[in-house]
Amino acid sequence: MSRTRRPVRPAGLAAILALALLPLAAPGAPASAAPAGVDPWATDLSVVDADDVNVRHTRAGLRLADLRPASTPAGRSPHSAVAEGLFVAAPYRLARPATRVRAEVTARVPDGATVEAQVRGWRATGWTEWRTATTGAVFDRPVTRVQLRVVLTAAAGATAQVRAVRLTADSAAVAPTAVSGATPGLVYRVYATRVGLVGGLTANGHTIVPRDHFVALPSRRGLAPLNTGDYTVRVCTTTGSRCEYAPVWDVGPWNTRDDYWNISAVRENWKDLPQGRPEAQAAYQYGYNGGRDQFGRTVLNPAGIDLADGTFWDGLRLTDNAWVDVAYLWTGAGPRGVVGDGPLNIRTGASTAYATRGLAARYAHVPIQCYVIGQSVAGPYRTTSRWNRLATGQFVSHAYISAVYGGTVPVC
Repeated sequence: MSRTRRPVRPAGLAAILALALLPLAAPGAPASAAPAGVDPWATDLSVVDADDVNVRHTRAGLRLADLRPASTPAGRSPHSAVAEGLFVAAPYRLARPATRVRAEVTARVPDGATVEAQVRGWRATGWTEWRTATTGAVFDRPVTRVQLRVVLTAAAGATAQVRAVRLTADSAAVAPTAVSGATPGLVYRVYATRVGLVGGLTANGHTIVPRDHFVALPSRRGLAPLNTGDYTVRVCTTTGSRCEYAPVWDVGPWNTRDDYWNISAVRENWKDLPQGRPEAQAAYQYGYNGGRDQFGRTVLNPAGIDLADGTFWDGLRLTDNAWVDVAYLWTGAGPRGVVGDGPLNIRTGASTAYATRGLAARYAHVPIQCYVIGQSVAGPYRTTSRWNRLATGQFVSHAYISAVYGGTVPVC
């Protein structure tokens, strides 16, 4: 992805939404014009490209391209009851590490429309989750790069028009509110349904193909940009006999603001529910929220994750909706490998003679506990006898791993 950053022109709209939390330097002003320790920058909203979804830029500003909610077959919960769009800016490299990012949004927002500026930060172990920046996003550790995402929704046929987004980064005292944990991070048992919808568009702009490999979670906080696995889950059958590592490319089922894997202090909505319990499950099983989702629809199943057809049929070999064990890998720690070509077979040992235990989808970021020496394999990135252990009894050839980050991989 490549964007040229240009100064943002002053807004000239009658109605202005200004969420200003810090004094900001003018676009293009030198760092010395900002308060000490503050790094300001502006985003060029006119560069709409392949990783942006259902948005366009006009003289009035950034807006939704289509005001109709995405259509879905009858009998299946749509992932949203409103029209939605995403604008994803290029990552911005900070002048100095920071722990807080704030956004000022200049926009015309009619009734029924919303605008939200969200950011995430890069650190050695990978990207943080997306967080709302208009009220200030605080990270538990310093970040060196920041990426902006603008989320637009419309429920009444009118779209917001965003003229400018200006951001500032600085350092603030932080509390340990962000979720973290040892590899592979948080794991919860939730109900899985099948995505289907071949030919449809996911929330990050991916066109669904037959036997596709990705998942949907009911929150944009863990939504990976197009053709990345920045947010990857490991989803396994409850017996542990089959697993797949797959990127999060869609939002749903039922809700779009239910990051149920997070602690109450971090969880966006439904803070009174136990950590790890999706709102849809609570609504379906216990009548929580009157048995309805965030849009007021009656919840017809307890799903907390949707699986693309290839993940459902080939990765886990499921034949019907089922309970599964999901690890939200970005909440963990330790080295990660990027699967550059896939879906890649997961073997029970360091050779293609061993049985398969599942698949690792292309773009997935997989935890690497350690490595062993086994059969030599010629792959797209190298010829090597190294095999990476992802978990007990799960090995993949290093010949298919395009990159490793987050630390040094030890010998098993």
